[in-house]
Amino acid sequence: MEKVEEKTDKPKAKFGQNKGQAEAPKVNPNAPKAVMKKTGKEKENFRGIIRIVGKDMQGQTAVKHALRKIPGIGHTLSASLTRIVLSKSDFAGDELVGNLTDEQLKSFEDIIKNPMNHGVPTFLLNRPIDPESGKPMHRVMADLKFSVKQDIEKHVDMRSYRGWRHQMGQKTRGQRTRSTGRSGMTVGVMKKSLKKQGAAGAPAAGDKKAEKK
Repeated sequence: MEKVEEKTDKPKAKFGQNKGQAEAPKVNPNAPKAVMKKTGKEKENFRGIIRIVGKDMQGQTAVKHALRKIPGIGHTLSASLTRIVLSKSDFAGDELVGNLTDEQLKSFEDIIKNPMNHGVPTFLLNRPIDPESGKPMHRVMADLKFSVKQDIEKHVDMRSYRGWRHQMGQKTRGQRTRSTGRSGMTVGVMKKSLKKQGAAGAPAAGDKKAEKK
């Protein structure tokens, strides 16, 4: 008896996908981002989107979490700035950013831009000694990107070792590059090709004896 294949409407599993595994849903990159739900802490003058130091943030973000979202402020510095903000302001750490007034936002931005003026030690700054002014400074957002770009261009113009490594697209702080950070052909492929060339061009054992005589 010949077996009759039953037709099913189920789609076949793609290559690399298990039969029982469901296909991942397609994500539309142009779809609008999900809006944060209301927390119940919104006040009358609540604003949904707040711009802090050039960074757009949703109003439902707490003050103690807003600092970490700013490029140029890490975990340790954000903890120090949070304590400074709470000691010099009249709102709590879980206060929403959208509830802050214009005056509170100005003082908040001043602490972010000039943390050294509010008691933050210099070793927490990203530029403890500025090469141009010689003073401790801290850069955030677009200023940080611009200063890093300027530093790289200076090393390239000076033809220093670090600038040369930047030009070559290699790592600049002494990391190993044999297994990571490769920008060209792999080492193994080069070895195989060299072995083949050596085997083809190597003389036989009899030829070596004849050359010696």
